[in-house]
Amino acid sequence: MTRVGRPARRAGRVLATVLAAAVLQADGSASAPGAAAARSASRPSLQVQRQAWPVVRRYPAPEARQAVAVDATHFYAITNRRIGKYEKATGRRVGEWADVEGGPFLHLNSGVVIDGALYSAHSNYPGVPMVSSIEVWDTVSMRHVRTIAVGTGRGSATWVDRRDGAWWVMYAHYPPPAGEPGKGPEYSVLVRYDAEWRETGSWAFPKAVVARWDGMSSSGGVWLPDGRLLTAGHHAPELHVLRLPTAGGTLVLDAIVPVESKGQGIALDPSDPTQVWSIQRASTEVLVSRMAW
Repeated sequence: MTRVGRPARRAGRVLATVLAAAVLQADGSASAPGAAAARSASRPSLQVQRQAWPVVRRYPAPEARQAVAVDATHFYAITNRRIGKYEKATGRRVGEWADVEGGPFLHLNSGVVIDGALYSAHSNYPGVPMVSSIEVWDTVSMRHVRTIAVGTGRGSATWVDRRDGAWWVMYAHYPPPAGEPGKGPEYSVLVRYDAEWRETGSWAFPKAVVARWDGMSSSGGVWLPDGRLLTAGHHAPELHVLRLPTAGGTLVLDAIVPVESKGQGIALDPSDPTQVWSIQRASTEVLVSRMAW
């Protein structure tokens, strides 16, 4: 057996490190080692965590098929045409809403509670052309109180959030037959609206994130206190940390975090912003995970 000298082994390790840096980039593309080194001085490297954020609580909830929303005292498990209201302290269901037979609701998705109202993204998925709306419930009575029609042209609304007085809505695109011809997941877009629901900006997703959606799109998203965006795909057990770009129209991927839950709608606990709420569709559970950066 030929023995490799220390200088040769050291050179091999250096080369492997440089090549790995060239392959793993935030935009998901490969480049020459020199180009990767030049870029490293201008933007942070992508962080890929190896350890999943720990689950600290679990709640059974038969409505946990699309998303969960949460406020200071309750959480709201969401499925296509039904919402269950549960006490955080006990996990006991204390209220519900369900669409009437033949009613107008087709596909509720991710939700957020703001000022005593539950806002949920809604669409006609898997129908085409895609038609979307934001539906609103009073969290005390669980009565549907308002529809914000955002119409056609952008995609299928999957999540909604508010930050700094602006509304943010995610619009997904899918391959046919559940999508519009010629527009796959790469056409998915995050749109910002003002308080009167007038569009004021839009951002595409980086190629690395689109590839990890595995033919689907983003099903959940929340703004973090540090100004970054935490998003979930449709079925992968991971979350993506993104930020708005300093230039251009594509979001920047900062980190990939493994979690137990497999995609769908997520929520940030307003009483403890270190806790992320999610669902596990297979077991119809609501999971509470603690961030561990």
